[in-house]
Amino acid sequence: MLATLKSCAIYGLDSFLVDVEVDISSGLPAFDIVGLPDTAVRESRERVRAALKNQNFDFPIKRITLNLAPADIKKEGPHFDLPVALGILAATEQLPAGSLRGYSIVGELSLDGRVRPVNGVLPMAIEVKQKNLKGIVVPFENAEEAAVINGIEVIGVRNLKEAVDFFKGEFRPEKFKPNTRGTITRDFEGDFSEVKGQEVLKRCLEIAAAGHHNVLMVGSPGSGKTMIARRIPTILPSMTFEESLELTKIYSIAGLLSGRASLIESRPFRAPHHSISAVGLVGGGRIPKPGEVSLAHHGVLFLDELPEFSREILEQLRQPLEDGKITIARINATVTYPARFMLIGAMNPCPCGYFGDPFHECSCPPHKIHKYLSKISGPLLDRIDLQVEASPITFSDFEKVDSTDSTTIRKRVELARAIQLERYKGRNIFYNSQLTPAMMNTYCKLGKAEKLLMKEAFHRLKLSGRAYNRVLKVARTIADLDQSENIKERHLAEALQYRNLDRYFQNLRY
Repeated sequence: MLATLKSCAIYGLDSFLVDVEVDISSGLPAFDIVGLPDTAVRESRERVRAALKNQNFDFPIKRITLNLAPADIKKEGPHFDLPVALGILAATEQLPAGSLRGYSIVGELSLDGRVRPVNGVLPMAIEVKQKNLKGIVVPFENAEEAAVINGIEVIGVRNLKEAVDFFKGEFRPEKFKPNTRGTITRDFEGDFSEVKGQEVLKRCLEIAAAGHHNVLMVGSPGSGKTMIARRIPTILPSMTFEESLELTKIYSIAGLLSGRASLIESRPFRAPHHSISAVGLVGGGRIPKPGEVSLAHHGVLFLDELPEFSREILEQLRQPLEDGKITIARINATVTYPARFMLIGAMNPCPCGYFGDPFHECSCPPHKIHKYLSKISGPLLDRIDLQVEASPITFSDFEKVDSTDSTTIRKRVELARAIQLERYKGRNIFYNSQLTPAMMNTYCKLGKAEKLLMKEAFHRLKLSGRAYNRVLKVARTIADLDQSENIKERHLAEALQYRNLDRYFQNLRY
C-alpha cells in the first residue's frame, strides 16, 4: 500500500515542501530510501524501526520503499524521522491516511519513541503558511518557535504516540504563543558614561548606530577601543518585527536558539577571535551553514585587533560589506545568506601599538609598520564609512564626570532610526547605509554650498566613487540625528572628518 504525506527541508535560508512517499509491498524484508538522502536521513531507518516497536506499533516485515521528492535536491538532517514513521503507519493502515493531508510533519525520533527538537522550524513554518497548508506538526520544544507565524495550526508532540493520537482525533494539543523570555540576549555590562574621554569616538559610534555604518577605530593600547566597542549594544535601536524574523530564521537553521526561544528581539553582537577560519567567518562547509557575518545580521560584527586576522579572511568581507549578503557555491548547491551587519574594527597603528603616541616611543621599524598595515587593503578600507582615531587617555579625563549615558544616546539613535523607517517605508530598507545610488539622488540632495564643499573634498581627499557615496550616507544620518530634513554644510563637514584615515594609511604604507 502507498501512503503520501508532507514534510519540509532546508535550502540555504529558506525551506521547501518535501513529499514523503512510503510504499510497502511483498518481497524480501528491506528498507530502501531514495531521493538524494544524506547519512542522517539514511540512518532514520534504524531510529524509526526501534521507535515503532518501543511505542507498541507493528513494524512491517516487508519491502519498504521510501521516496523523498523532489528527488533532485539533497535532503539533510534527522527531522524526517517522524514523517517516515507516520507514513509507515498509514501505509500499514495503523493510521488513517486521509488524516495526514494538509499538515507538514517534522521531528527527530529517539529509540524509545520520544520526539527530539530539530533546527530550522521557523522557515519551515513560513513555507507551510505560504503553501496554504492547515498546520505543522513539530517537536514540543519547537512549538513556540513555529507559533511566531500566525495563520497556521501548530501541533507540538512529545512522542510518536501523541502524533498518532492527534491524527486519530484522540489528542488535543495545547495552544502555543511566541515566547520571547528565552530569546537570545546578552547581559550588556557597562555604560557609555563609564568611558573616559574619547568624545569624538562616542559621537562616531552614535552616528554608526543611527545609520548602521561601518567603523574603524585606530589607537594605542589602553585608549578604550575594546571597552567602548563592547558597549555599542547598549545604544543600538530596537529591532523591527521583520528584522527579528529574518535574524531568527538564521539562528534557527544554525541551531543557536536558546532554550525554547521563539523570536530574537535584541540585535546580535558577534566578536570572533582572530584565529577564526574563513568558513567560520563567512559560512560554508561541506553542508553550507551560516558564518559569523550572517549571525551578525542586523547587528554588530566586532573584529578586535583587526590586522591579526589573516588578509585572505579579511578580503572575504568585501562582498558582504557591499552587497549585504554572502553567496556560497558548492558542486551540488549554491546558497545565499543575508549578511547586513555593522562592522566595528579596532586596531593599533603599529605592531608595538605606539606609533604617533605622544606619551610613548614607537619601537617598530618602517618595514614592520608597512607589513602590519598592509593587511588592511585599500578596497576593504574604502568600504568602512567612519574611520576615527582613538586618542590616548590623560589623567584629566578620569576627573571629568560624563553625564551622557547609554540611555540618552539610545534615545537619540531611536529617534533618528524612526525617521529613516518612515522615510523608506515600502522600500524594503531599514537604515541609511542601505541606500542605493538611485535612492541617494532622491534622499541625499545637496544645495549649492554643499555641492561646492563636496567637490573640494573629493579632489583634496582623493575620494573614490564608493567613498563619495558613503560620505553622503553618513551626512544623511548626521542630519537625521539633527532632525534636519536637508543635508547642511555642517553635516557634510562632520562626515568628511571621518574619512581621513585611509589617506593616513596610504602615507604610512609608502
